[in-house]
Amino acid sequence: MKIISHRGFWFSDEEKNSSVAFVRSFESGFGTETDIRDYAGELVISHDPPQAGALKFAELLAIHAVHNPELPLALNIKSDGLQNELLDLITVFKLVSFFFFDMSIPDALGYRRVGLPFYTRHSDIEPDPVLFAEAAGIWLDSFGPDWVTAEVIERHLKAGKAVCLVSPELHGRNHLPLWERLRVWPVSQDQGLTLCTDHPEEARRFFA
Repeated sequence: MKIISHRGFWFSDEEKNSSVAFVRSFESGFGTETDIRDYAGELVISHDPPQAGALKFAELLAIHAVHNPELPLALNIKSDGLQNELLDLITVFKLVSFFFFDMSIPDALGYRRVGLPFYTRHSDIEPDPVLFAEAAGIWLDSFGPDWVTAEVIERHLKAGKAVCLVSPELHGRNHLPLWERLRVWPVSQDQGLTLCTDHPEEARRFFA
């Protein structure tokens, strides 16, 4: 199992989606999840509607290239119609490990059209992942406790899909009950599985 940080490896809320958090994540050996929007004609990093001074996506890619370009990037799409700009930047920076997710369903068709890898969603309230056959993987989420099982993960992996599992603290819940179960599941040893967490260093020690 791989571990990626959620909005960078941050120590305070102010550091989320910041260059400091991304540098720390890559230097620590973790890929990261982050949010992409368009603002004033440029792609920027921002979970909420962006403001002037938001970190540019190209700046994140430059940080990634300098520190460890092999680490995975999970790119949460917050605006429609960004495919061509994203494709240009991915080509310039020669990204090798990345995927897009959370775009609208009609927008996902645009990612399929230009050949960009995208993940579809599966959760307790989204039981039928859309565009499953075309998706490169599954963003596996849970809005209530105890929904994720080893069987759910294994089914997707056996279907040839990578799986990125959302750790419960991203929804304000205690992560340890799921982590305790996950640690004893054989599927936790599969490199097709990724855990997205606010606590990457803790996760590395826990699953070591």
